[in-house]
Amino acid sequence: MNTIMKWGLALGLTIAAAPAFADKGLNEPFQEQFRKALAGKVVAYVPVAMNFDLTEGWWAGLKRELEPYGVKFELRDPNWNTNAGAQAVTSLISEKPAVIVVHNPDVQTYAKLLMRAEKEGIYVIQINMGSAYRSTAFVGANWIEIGEKDTEAVVKACAGKSNKIAIVQGALSAAASAYTLKGVENVLAQHPEIKVVSSQAADWDAAKAKAITQTVLKQNPDLCGIVGFWDGMDIGTGAAVKEAGLTGKVFVATSGGGERKGACDQVKSGAFDLDMSYDVPTQAAQMAGTIKWLLSSGVRAGTVKGSEYTTLIPITKANADSQIACWNLSDFKK
Repeated sequence: MNTIMKWGLALGLTIAAAPAFADKGLNEPFQEQFRKALAGKVVAYVPVAMNFDLTEGWWAGLKRELEPYGVKFELRDPNWNTNAGAQAVTSLISEKPAVIVVHNPDVQTYAKLLMRAEKEGIYVIQINMGSAYRSTAFVGANWIEIGEKDTEAVVKACAGKSNKIAIVQGALSAAASAYTLKGVENVLAQHPEIKVVSSQAADWDAAKAKAITQTVLKQNPDLCGIVGFWDGMDIGTGAAVKEAGLTGKVFVATSGGGERKGACDQVKSGAFDLDMSYDVPTQAAQMAGTIKWLLSSGVRAGTVKGSEYTTLIPITKANADSQIACWNLSDFKK
């Protein structure tokens, strides 16, 4: 009984004391310095080009996450012109934004410029296609993993068939293309029964991809699979397969950012059998989070280096209607 009375007395004192503390909140000591660290800072964005799902999605995602904190943005669109891109990066170094987000056209062109930018105190974040210089952060797909997973799917689909496959590469000098090809080679080394009848570069161009695929199918009507390197380009690949009346017979595997029009609708139509998505909205959020941390940490540019490889989402007919697997660019830009 004494114990019960003691507990009751203690509980009563606690309840009685509670209102005195409920009237006063605690000031979180770090949020104000976080806001000050971001307010007015400039983030410059240099894609390979705008006006397609990947670059538009990253841009929209960065702005949505950072503009509410007073971050300002500069867009420099080279429109697929590598020299114009290099000039844009050079100009930005002299303007000294806090951060440059860059989508490299190849592994060499911007490498020395990005190193110079970090020596000037500018954080450099490379997205999806990295250069030979590893900057403060890389956010993007693991292309070797994509090459392996796409090729594994094609090899499986070819079992009991001709074992003839084709590879439709992107731009040969681009990291995304070179690393994906390595992933393809890793799998093919384990499957000597597979015969590659064509491996050509379509330079990220849907028209070139279509023309290459049309020729390959005429020469190899018993082709059983195609490994493509980007769904924006492989819309042409799938169109050539459809025109040849081979949809569902030639397994088409590709990869992309997971936008509904470029990925999920193509899978639903049968143009693609597998689209490995690296999920642009997630990549944009990862970049924005990295920028928030860098600006608020005060760490000197170039003194830390890290990578954030995107968790891949395989898009097939089983999940092509899923909002988790697919996103709409129009919704994301609101």
